[in-house]
Amino acid sequence: MERILVSDVMTREPISISPDENLLSCAKKMIRKMVGSLLITEDKKLVGFISQRDILWALVKKSNADLSKIKAIDISPKKLVTINQNATIKEAISKMNRSKFDRLPVVNKNELVGIITAKDIVTFNPEVYPEFEEFANIREEQEKLKRIEQIKEGDFTEGVCESCGGRDVLSKLNGMMVCESCKNSI
Repeated sequence: MERILVSDVMTREPISISPDENLLSCAKKMIRKMVGSLLITEDKKLVGFISQRDILWALVKKSNADLSKIKAIDISPKKLVTINQNATIKEAISKMNRSKFDRLPVVNKNELVGIITAKDIVTFNPEVYPEFEEFANIREEQEKLKRIEQIKEGDFTEGVCESCGGRDVLSKLNGMMVCESCKNSI
């Protein structure tokens, strides 16, 4: 695993869109291409990332808005986590676990060259699956401990995060109810 590079495993031609593409078009493209995310690019430079979850979040939070009027770049997370094509698979796994993303855009000299997913890694090397499962168990236990702490402190609400749309324990920040991960990134 230490000698296998991201470039050996990644998908080399990821599905990308322009920043102005609307969410309805994005959803159709995801279904047609059978992918869970799209990379937003301008002149081969990565400027954003949109997933199925982001589109669902927009449906819930912007229910009065028509999906054909919302641009992909408007709901793309502001903080992009990427990995270099010359990084090792071990580094990719570590970055996925730290960022809690199961896919990472792959860049070389600020240019998008591919995407790597947890599925790519597991398909390439099935022995790594127990490692992913162990990380998931550790993450789940950490989340439970956080919830217990928040209950003790009386700062506990469970629901849908107003920033990322994920269901989690929420706390109030700048007038919004946000999950711990969004709270840390703001």
